[in-house]
Amino acid sequence: QVQLVESGGGLVQPGGSLKLTCTASGSTSNSYAVAWFRQAPGKDREFVAAIRWPNGATYYGDSLKGRFTMTRDNAKKQVYLQLNSLNPEDTAVYYCARQSNPIASTIRATYRYDYWGQGTQVTVSS
Repeated sequence: QVQLVESGGGLVQPGGSLKLTCTASGSTSNSYAVAWFRQAPGKDREFVAAIRWPNGATYYGDSLKGRFTMTRDNAKKQVYLQLNSLNPEDTAVYYCARQSNPIASTIRATYRYDYWGQGTQVTVSS
């Protein structure tokens, strides 16, 4: 069983930055991926970024790379999502999720993730 807990969300002005943290606990397999998704009111859940173990390969949603950066700290069992140059369209609940034995072709697929955190709210507003 895996537990994921997100933190770091909040209210930020347009153009500002936030750093989200996802902390994992419980058993893990040797090959897995942790991803960030987001969901705005009335919209589908959207893939944001993912990172794979053990090779550290990263993937980003279309148009997000360059503003968002995902990193990890193996010792702390944490992944991070640095959000820069935020705009009101980035307002959403951001979720952390994990899948086992990932393959590149489905790294962005919501259905492949079997563990989810409770989400953290990011609001971009002046």
